[in-house]
Amino acid sequence: MRVLVADDDVHVRSALRLVLEQEVDMQVVGESAAADGLLAEVVRSSAGVVLLDWELPGLRDDGLVARLRAAEPKLRLVAMSGRPEQRSEALCAGMDAFVCKGDAPETLLGTLRALQ
Repeated sequence: MRVLVADDDVHVRSALRLVLEQEVDMQVVGESAAADGLLAEVVRSSAGVVLLDWELPGLRDDGLVARLRAAEPKLRLVAMSGRPEQRSEALCAGMDAFVCKGDAPETLLGTLRALQ
């Protein structure tokens, strides 16, 4: 699974990379710290999944989720947030799945594998 990690916190991106790269069936193919340029990074990296901070600056302001869907119809989008109450909003906005940043790594990995 080719995963792109998009989060404005470098520590979160680094932690996610460490977790994902321990898995033989997962590869981090890119990172993004902002919504600006994310679409280009998805295309460049040939990511199959984007692990996307639901609070990423600019994410919801410019219709990025819809543009990602239009450009890459097979792309899977997983929202992550430290606020579990955002689950419904993210799923209604078209995300394929939602994970809390405080969830155990096994929960994240299970969510990602369920998308295959």
